[in-house]
Amino acid sequence: MVRAATATPRLIAAAAREVARADRLGTVVAAVYQILGAVAALGVVAAGKLVFDALLEPEQAAVGLTPALLALAFMTALTGSINPLQTQQHRLLGERVSQRVWDRVLDTTARADLVTYESTGFATALERVQQNALTRPFMVTASLLGLTGGLLGVATMSAVLIGVEPLLVPILLAAGIPAVLLSRWASRTEFAFAHRLTALFRRRQYLRQLLTQRPYAAELRAFGSTGPLRDRHGTLNSQVTTALRGQVRRRQLIAALTTVGVALALTAALLAIVELVRRGRIGLPEAGAAAIAVRLLSGQLNTMFTSIGGLLESAPFLADLERFVASGPPAAPGGRKRQLTERLVLHDVSFRYPEQERPAVDAVDIEIGAGEVVALVGENGSGKTTLAKIVAGLYDPQSGSRRWDGAVAAAPDVRASVTVIFQDFVRYQLTLRDNIAISDASRQPTDEAVLDVARRAGVLGAVDDLRDGVDTMLGRDLDEGADLSGGQWQRVALARALYRDTALVVLDEPAAALDPRAEHELFADVRALLNGRSALLISHRFSNTRLADRIYVMDAGRVVECGTHDELMARAGHYAELYTLQSAAYR
Repeated sequence: MVRAATATPRLIAAAAREVARADRLGTVVAAVYQILGAVAALGVVAAGKLVFDALLEPEQAAVGLTPALLALAFMTALTGSINPLQTQQHRLLGERVSQRVWDRVLDTTARADLVTYESTGFATALERVQQNALTRPFMVTASLLGLTGGLLGVATMSAVLIGVEPLLVPILLAAGIPAVLLSRWASRTEFAFAHRLTALFRRRQYLRQLLTQRPYAAELRAFGSTGPLRDRHGTLNSQVTTALRGQVRRRQLIAALTTVGVALALTAALLAIVELVRRGRIGLPEAGAAAIAVRLLSGQLNTMFTSIGGLLESAPFLADLERFVASGPPAAPGGRKRQLTERLVLHDVSFRYPEQERPAVDAVDIEIGAGEVVALVGENGSGKTTLAKIVAGLYDPQSGSRRWDGAVAAAPDVRASVTVIFQDFVRYQLTLRDNIAISDASRQPTDEAVLDVARRAGVLGAVDDLRDGVDTMLGRDLDEGADLSGGQWQRVALARALYRDTALVVLDEPAAALDPRAEHELFADVRALLNGRSALLISHRFSNTRLADRIYVMDAGRVVECGTHDELMARAGHYAELYTLQSAAYR
């Protein structure tokens, strides 16, 4: 409890710095509006005093009734006009703060290595931050500015009341103690509620993606599964509503108690003014001005307490955001692209996922020579893709070594020197040019370079049919672009791999979506396609691996056989068994 109390001011101060760094000029403008609001409120009290003097003591009044009323009308209009200006400025500043916070989250996710990013804990923390912390910047911005304006208003109105009767100020300020305590209670319940419902929100969002996004539409309709998924979505909605109803009732109780406290303080202050007039300690003009000041001070106190409540409520979510950002590893150094003059060697390499007991890759030895095509085969779950990620530098081996031309290779250098296209490659909702050139941001995507790899990957036929050629937008999720077939998308992914000029290419099922003719054309001259590069080819179709210089056969995370196709068939082992089973289907 003590740690939370001491951490809250630090988090609020950090939030204030974030607001200022996001938009310094916008923060200054917002602060000016707050000052103008406080000055205008003070002007209303002063003009009100002039009106009461002109009405009740005209012979002693400094100005006449008409000028006093005009002054009161002007100051009241000024007070009313500042509020919409503040609202729009807060809106702009909130957007700038939101952008800055998003940048921090994106920096953290970009720094996370693949093992961290794929872990359940990281995914849950990211989802919680996205659901809660990222919705808080506008609240924090508005609360900080509201607190600033409230403090200025309280100071000016308190000065007025002290000049009339100092006793009125502590009566109103006393309402702040329960209001702050109630705000702390509200912040704890809100954070506990959000933490408890993160898993429900994640499951519900996943179902919404299934039910609304195009990639899933055909299968859901083919299976008639939209109904059952809608039922599950409805169940989750009911669970969320039940939990939310309880939280809303708690917040309504807190709001009611806060309102009662402020109302009691305001009533006590007004009764005190009546008693002061009755005893003759203040006159009627002073009493009228004091009543206006009490009302305005009550409003400023309400603004201040509401702002404090907003900051206290946001503090746990800001702490969650800070923990998430701090949990990210430091930025990895940029890798240096290397040429492969001899070979890449993995010796006694093992890797186990954090949530798993059995290693996904266990004491594996493989090598890929310069200009060689090496195949990796095995049944599903044998560890092929995990090993490919180690080869590509996306995973670091937990034991063993990875050597590039005889020297231990750091992961950043390996990633810069290897191109990977996985079976579940990304279909970017971008132009065809950007879909290809996104693999290498270090050079300008000229027509010559893009068309060259498009030709080698067999994409030119699709380009000729596109309205704007390589500048045609692909996909229909964001724009009304051109939609390609599965095989055409696979060729685009292959062109993407060829565009990135690296010494080694990892191709995970590069022909999974191709028809037999296109697959034959691809593998008939794969060496010419690679243009001298080394390649690690992963495929379930053993007919495509026959051309490899060397074939590694994996089973349960281990390499159980190695050799050429003919050598492995002669050995009559695991490879020969799988090859025979597969080829029998074509007889």
